[in-house]
Amino acid sequence: MRTGWETAGRGRRAAAALLAVVVAFTAAGVSRCDAGGASSPAPRAQERGATNPPAGVPSVFTGQRLDWAVCPAPSGAQGDGEAPGEDYECATMKAPLDYARPGGGTIDVALIRKRATGPEEGRIGSLLLNFGGPGVSGVVTLPAVAGDYAVLGEAYDLVSFDPRGVGGTAPVLCGQDTYEGASACGGRSGRLLPYVGTSYTARDMELMRFLLGDERLHYFGVSYGTRLGGVYAHLFPRNVGRMVLEAPVDPVLDGFRSEVAGARAVQRAFDRFARHCAKTHDDCPTGSGPEQARQRVTALLDRLKEKPAPAGGGEDLDDSLAAHGIANHLDRGRDGWEPLVKALREVMERGRGDALLAEAYDHAPDSRARRTGARAGVTGVTGDNGTSALVAISCADSDLRPSFEEYDVMEREVAAASPVFGETWANALYLCYDWPFDGESAAADVRAAGAPPVLVVANTGDPTTPYEGARRMAAELGEGVGVLLTVRDEGHGSFPHNRCGARAVHLYLLHGTTPEAGAVCP
Repeated sequence: MRTGWETAGRGRRAAAALLAVVVAFTAAGVSRCDAGGASSPAPRAQERGATNPPAGVPSVFTGQRLDWAVCPAPSGAQGDGEAPGEDYECATMKAPLDYARPGGGTIDVALIRKRATGPEEGRIGSLLLNFGGPGVSGVVTLPAVAGDYAVLGEAYDLVSFDPRGVGGTAPVLCGQDTYEGASACGGRSGRLLPYVGTSYTARDMELMRFLLGDERLHYFGVSYGTRLGGVYAHLFPRNVGRMVLEAPVDPVLDGFRSEVAGARAVQRAFDRFARHCAKTHDDCPTGSGPEQARQRVTALLDRLKEKPAPAGGGEDLDDSLAAHGIANHLDRGRDGWEPLVKALREVMERGRGDALLAEAYDHAPDSRARRTGARAGVTGVTGDNGTSALVAISCADSDLRPSFEEYDVMEREVAAASPVFGETWANALYLCYDWPFDGESAAADVRAAGAPPVLVVANTGDPTTPYEGARRMAAELGEGVGVLLTVRDEGHGSFPHNRCGARAVHLYLLHGTTPEAGAVCP
């Protein structure tokens, strides 16, 4: 009997698992935030560079100079496109492939920066940004979203990078045949795969900190970027500067429990949407409330499984793509609710899947990767390599390798957690089946005793990274380290559109002022 990626039925599950992860990963003042919070002086970058090099890293790496130059156009692995313009500079950092054996090979890490726009005397240093994923190119994303960070960009050089395996940093390349799967990744990128996990990238960030000239790392991580920031804080607590972890992943749950929690969170978000739709539309396509909405949308997904709906470009909308299209609308918070009403009407009443398909493919900075991977149903790409990188990093960060029998048990529990999304979300459990290397636990050690306060920001209605995980992230960082700011809002992430939350982030990163314990943004 054929097994794993080579088995047709399991291959389809693997392809669906890929899509499940690709598409799912991604007021005026703060309540009691202005007074009584902790404050710290602004640490400044040293004129002659940082004086605390990474421990144990040879001078061939710590002695290099970053040669910044105007950025070229993105490479094929970064998705192609136009050069970002003269405001952006790019450089390459050479790092050990394996920090435990720094003489055993190197890797070139692609960096981008936008210099601080304010006066030199007000400059704090560099703010390193990771926009999530995993698999998102920071080199491509920073120019697209820099406006969101304009206030911070007056005092900080905005810096981002392509993590290991992504875009311009030794891109992972896997097969374009669904059934090749893991074997294709191993055949094309096998030497790299053991070294693309979060712990390696966190060590790259420590080398970046030193080469950027900062005594401490100032960091803003979103979604998966919070795992990266938390692991960095654990490894290098004394070198943490001002760190924001927004829409945090749960550092405690294993891969299976994370999928259960995620299924529950997206179901809760859908139920809140259904209540809103019923209250604001006499002809709401999901009916009179959550219960009827579950029935109607589940029936829709069943129909699409049997007969996909036609959509633009000669493509079809099947049940998995429809589920992700709905979830991605929910990721956008209340701004996504009215477009979701229209998209559901389109497919329910007209039998067209254009709007849901577009949302399934296009919502997120790594939309090109999503479009390519979702269309082909494969781990390979024909544009950027975001899909391949997502799979490789996810599998490096997970020890979940269930047998067929274990998968079936887990699948039932995830499906039970969400009547609408559970069956599709359960496919992610199968993502790393037959992966050629062992992975680290999905539960990340983020204990950071000795670090300064780290600001953890989370929406109560986040459908992708549940709020409960943010509470655990703040607690796991440690007493006096993790500071949780609760934002009572919908959607995956709140910065910068929630004014209250954005103000708190600005106060912290620019002035070192943290909210009081229990601070809440309406």
